[in-house]
Amino acid sequence: MSYSSLHECVNDLEKNGHLIRIKSEINPDLEAAEIHRRVFEKKGPAILFERIKGSPFPALSNLYGTYDRTDFLFRRTIPHVQKVIELKADPTHFFQQPTRYLRTPFTALSALPMKSITKAPVTYGTTTIDQLPLIKSWPMDGGAFVTLPQVMTLPPDNQKIMSSNVGMYRIQLTGNHYATNQEIGMHYQIHRGIGVHHTQYNNSDKPFRASIFVGGPPSHAFAAIMPLPEGLSELTFAGLLGGRRFRYTRKNGHILSSDADFVITGTIRKGEKKPEGPFGDHLGYYSLQHEFPVMDVEQVYYRKNAIWHFTVVGRPPQEDSSFGYLIHQLVKLLTPQEFPGVKQINAVDAAGVHPLLLAVGSERYMPFREKRPEEILTQANRILGSGQTSLAKFLFIAAHGDSPNLNTHDIPGFFRHVLERVDWTRDLHFYTKTTIDTLDYSGSGWNAGSKVVIAACGDPIRTLSHDIPGSLSLPSAFHKPTVVLPGIMAIQGPKFSSDTAYQDVQDLCEALQGQILEGFPMIILCDDAPFLRANLNNFLWAAFTRANPSHDIQGVDPFIDNKHWGCHGPLVIDARIKPHHAPVLETDPTVSKRVDRLFAKGGELYQKF
Repeated sequence: MSYSSLHECVNDLEKNGHLIRIKSEINPDLEAAEIHRRVFEKKGPAILFERIKGSPFPALSNLYGTYDRTDFLFRRTIPHVQKVIELKADPTHFFQQPTRYLRTPFTALSALPMKSITKAPVTYGTTTIDQLPLIKSWPMDGGAFVTLPQVMTLPPDNQKIMSSNVGMYRIQLTGNHYATNQEIGMHYQIHRGIGVHHTQYNNSDKPFRASIFVGGPPSHAFAAIMPLPEGLSELTFAGLLGGRRFRYTRKNGHILSSDADFVITGTIRKGEKKPEGPFGDHLGYYSLQHEFPVMDVEQVYYRKNAIWHFTVVGRPPQEDSSFGYLIHQLVKLLTPQEFPGVKQINAVDAAGVHPLLLAVGSERYMPFREKRPEEILTQANRILGSGQTSLAKFLFIAAHGDSPNLNTHDIPGFFRHVLERVDWTRDLHFYTKTTIDTLDYSGSGWNAGSKVVIAACGDPIRTLSHDIPGSLSLPSAFHKPTVVLPGIMAIQGPKFSSDTAYQDVQDLCEALQGQILEGFPMIILCDDAPFLRANLNNFLWAAFTRANPSHDIQGVDPFIDNKHWGCHGPLVIDARIKPHHAPVLETDPTVSKRVDRLFAKGGELYQKF
């Protein structure tokens, strides 16, 4: 079935046991987010908060909270969308199996946006910003935010709906220096389509109008984060995945999503910014306060039975992990088309997506001589030069021919494959003084840092160790050596200090030189070695979100050969927390105690969890 509204989706979920209602009044200031996190951790259902303090509107979260529920939401449409993508990847499939694709032209019709010919449901009523469910997720957040917005803009002098850009850009509703009900913050990062429009408006005398949609059919929020090619409207994908054409209307110079639950319209100031943030974000740290564009609010529309749709982000995995899951399911066939020669890509969710990317490429250049990374380096450059994958900080790439069953989603197996083959004298390739993800504070400045490509090709050159050598000797400030994965050792070091950090790492590397460590090609210097060992996600998160490759990669017995840096012994990654890093997200213990009442015996959620 296709949903015409979020309300219809909620009814379907409840009918099929995928939704719970919370009837108690819930404070949007931290309480709703704390409940969401607990339900998500238990792989629980979607949550409908019927009474949000200070607002007449109910709120929904955890809609995409499990992969199974995400599949359920789009159970009728995903098979048809996949067929459209199959033909996009290889049109000859149609002639090979014509009966399989008989319905595909009708599916494609749902991609065409449709102007409403009757009154749009979203214009049922108007309200003000302060009447919305003002969800605040983390204690240090600068105010309440829209966490699942669909922000639509059009280029100046172009009102064609297919020229629109729809993106999920963070919206701050309250706090800081925003005049309540009059101004809101617009946070968007590099490599975002709205930036193209902003630049065009800066060079014109036209007002930069924007519309922010909240809610609507589940496919609409998903379409806003879909990495589509520039020039292809997200509205087409919203229709395809939703199985229903995107309906819209025009009002006072703005585009309104007819099926949205809420639409906030306004004008983005071209030459003015205001402080936005902090905000507890999806890397597991706060994104700090920075100057971002500000939007003057014109109107807030809502539909009858409107539901405020929100999520809570934080250290992954969280609800938004399902977006990555579904994207992979849908576009994996297009990977070789977008990245010639590349078989697989995995932007690792547990590491915050952009900090760590694993890829499998092809080596076909010189099959008649000794294997070494050649073509996969070309493919790595293509990956780092394309859209969202250009934000990758650590890119590990291996050659398909070395192990046909290699799988980037088998992360321990992938690391094992790479570390058995990598040659640190040859296979490290740094990109210094470049751009990194806006939310990554491990670099040398805002959006400033480095990248490294680690390319492995050929036969194994070592056997990885599973046990710490009994003869291992460490300087007195270093302790608790532990095996995180075969071939990867975590060592707990002294607290990072800018005055002593370089010497700390040099002392460790010098102490390790000459010791028998062939089975450990990678060493992670960290603040808490048992934490890294506790589970795979801890290792992926701590090791790759807290390191800036150009500054924090060192090695045992290093050398420089004509500007190429490498090492003869183990690679050492300094993944300690640094003073310039953003704070780690932590819950408020007072709020946690208040929420305990719902889950305690006699509480509304006691028997459900």
